[in-house]
Amino acid sequence: MSVLEKLSSQGAIALEEKYGAHNYHPLPVVLTKGEGVYMWDVEGKKYYDFLSAYSAVNQGHCHPRILDALIQQSKSLHLTSRAFYNDMLGRFESYVTSFFGFDKVLPMNTGAEAVETAIKICRKWAYEKKNIPEQQAKIIVCENNFHGRTTTIISFSNDPDARKNFGPYTPGFVKIPYDDLTALEKVLKEEEHIAGFLVEPIQGEAGVYVPSEGYLKQAKQLCEKHDVLFIADEIQTGIARTGEILAVDHCGVKPDMLILGKALSGGVYPVSAVLANDHIMEVIKPGQHGSTFGGNPVAASVAIEALSVVEDEKLATNAKELGILFRAKIQEYIDGSSIVNKVRGMGLLNAIVINDSEQSDTAWNICLKLKENGLLAKPTHGNIIRFAPPLVITHEQLLECVSIIIKTLKEFEV
Repeated sequence: MSVLEKLSSQGAIALEEKYGAHNYHPLPVVLTKGEGVYMWDVEGKKYYDFLSAYSAVNQGHCHPRILDALIQQSKSLHLTSRAFYNDMLGRFESYVTSFFGFDKVLPMNTGAEAVETAIKICRKWAYEKKNIPEQQAKIIVCENNFHGRTTTIISFSNDPDARKNFGPYTPGFVKIPYDDLTALEKVLKEEEHIAGFLVEPIQGEAGVYVPSEGYLKQAKQLCEKHDVLFIADEIQTGIARTGEILAVDHCGVKPDMLILGKALSGGVYPVSAVLANDHIMEVIKPGQHGSTFGGNPVAASVAIEALSVVEDEKLATNAKELGILFRAKIQEYIDGSSIVNKVRGMGLLNAIVINDSEQSDTAWNICLKLKENGLLAKPTHGNIIRFAPPLVITHEQLLECVSIIIKTLKEFEV
């Protein structure tokens, strides 16, 4: 079969079912084109994208400036490995450290790689700067976290699908409830050899849980008091998604380490990064960590342009204003609804909680109906539907999407 042969949705799904590992459960829609806030399936039907590739496509699908950076750099030089210097990486490193206010950056490719990188740096810092005995460093994490699916990361997950039959697990992690300062303080006081606290400013995959006001700020203060690194995983919440460049900016927190991915490239190319100041990053020496593709010229060029787009198009401001509008309009509906309990979120990272159990298929069926009505979203944790459109969405488009969502929910009211 020619790779260019036109496929129907049914044909494309059948190919994946037969030849691909079944490690995802996609919504039954086969997409072939994207532009701005829209995507089209192979039959030509147009949809609003309300997932944004899990917040990777903050700048919208196929943004011309980002694509041009990809194309032009690819024509010149696409990969050297880090065996040699290239003329783009230093420019990216200078740009991204200035953009976020850190001394150094370590570039990688995927979000999970960046989390693994942060864990390694944190442990090495603990042994070489905090004098924790070797092999004894511990990192505090939160229950219901999602930081990826590598072996180390699933070792501190409490998602049975992510963990079961993948052991033995990596030690060195202490789990506490999310948004619980008392639990954090207790571990910091009572446990020995704590090196870091790894936290999502908003727990996205868990259902868009926004912590209590002051939680992140006080958590950072506790970490400072106990000489523990505060590590913010902003892979999903960063790059303007929540109405600020970073979610921690809402509360004036400066992490000791910042983890980025997804929208760092506008979803055009795998780019991730860990940022920290010199006293932390200097523990990494040649040969101790790296990636063949990490920091390649295409990634560097794409990421610079992707961040420039966020700034030039004021996407954080747009996310803040339209997020307030979205939650207000959905709340108006919820006030008289029996099918939806709650809307929560920040900026344009939001979720609704369906009035049913996590084991039910109501949220899935709502998403199927949303698809029929021209909007793509996906459930998380059974009874929660996440809504995260590209940040280039306009006021008029958002109101049209709210109408689609409300029209769909009405079909499920008892």
